[in-house]
Amino acid sequence: MNFKTLDDFDFDGKTSFVRVDINSPINPDTGEILDDNRIRKCSETLTELAENGGKTAVIAHQGRPGGDDFTTLEKHCQKMSEVLGKEVDYIDDLFGPAAREAIKNLENGDILLLENARFYSEEVLNRSPEKQAETHFVQKLSPLGDIFVNDAFAAAHRSQPSIVGFAVKLPATAGKLMETELRELGKARDPKHPCVHVLGGAKVDDSLSLIEHVLEKGLADKVLTGGLVGQTLLASKSIDLGEVNLEFIKKEGFKDEIKYGEDLLSKYEEHILFPSDVRIEVSEKEAKVISIEDLPTEKYIYDIGDETIEKYSEVIGKAKTVVANGPLGVFEKPAFAVGTNELLKTISKANAFTVIGGGHLVAAARDLDIADKINHVSTGGGACLNFLSGEKLPAVEMLREVS
Repeated sequence: MNFKTLDDFDFDGKTSFVRVDINSPINPDTGEILDDNRIRKCSETLTELAENGGKTAVIAHQGRPGGDDFTTLEKHCQKMSEVLGKEVDYIDDLFGPAAREAIKNLENGDILLLENARFYSEEVLNRSPEKQAETHFVQKLSPLGDIFVNDAFAAAHRSQPSIVGFAVKLPATAGKLMETELRELGKARDPKHPCVHVLGGAKVDDSLSLIEHVLEKGLADKVLTGGLVGQTLLASKSIDLGEVNLEFIKKEGFKDEIKYGEDLLSKYEEHILFPSDVRIEVSEKEAKVISIEDLPTEKYIYDIGDETIEKYSEVIGKAKTVVANGPLGVFEKPAFAVGTNELLKTISKANAFTVIGGGHLVAAARDLDIADKINHVSTGGGACLNFLSGEKLPAVEMLREVS
């Protein structure tokens, strides 16, 4: 691993800043947390620190500025208290006088959750660790701490103040979740073959980079595509999806990825599988399966079709390693959850080392009650894709640099 772990430190009586990623899907109508997987995943680190007499100030974020899920962490604190089985305090301040006073008053075993770090403009800047260490955020808080613990694997691909800045000022270590993620995902970077990647969701740029990496390096034998990733590659094949679908791809900022996909297909098309049929939206609750040959359509494409599910399931069934990231359709709508759910069931039964990542895909696996049948359920979406693509993650590089 080449970095320090919790075993390298004595936390008794020490104040730790612990960066976690508990960014969770939120019900826009009620504000309730829909899936607490990430909160549960960081609980091992927080419990160990508390049981060893540590004073713990937790730093986290929720959503992005302007988003429907951009909210306070008050309900995250309630959920965290339930998961840990002990009271976690919350303060609606990050580095102001109230937060600093609350940190100073922590007693051994206490855990304090600070306010959403992204409420403060400095946190959304991506800069070098040295620059991030100069922010008001880090300058105000770091003198109050003894140790920085990074357990936020899902944000490890960001170079933001709370991810890399504190490690410049304080002794730094990886938390239990960070350690587990890197160990288990490392197995997928040295896979048993046949190795199959299943890529869906809306992170088209990251997914195409991963496709290029795993096929160029011979790490994957087949890549199965769905979601917006699959649609973009279909467009790269000059298949007319219909104006409404093509415009959606462009609106999401992936016009250039269509050209990138053309380059990928010119090299690796024999290894990349595309949907042969899709589900389109007839009404809000009604879907219709059509063949790719029947495109274009002026209805939204929201899922893969039954023939594609059967074809993909056959490939997954022969694999020795399966890595899946992102849903195959708009699974939040029951009529378009078929592809995601059926392939997750197939993956859970595969005689292979299996990994899934991405918040939506993980939530779907939990809803199906099959998450425990997957060898590794990653908390990362973009971080998982970037790590598997061989990219260096700023958080991990910083931990290594200061160890």
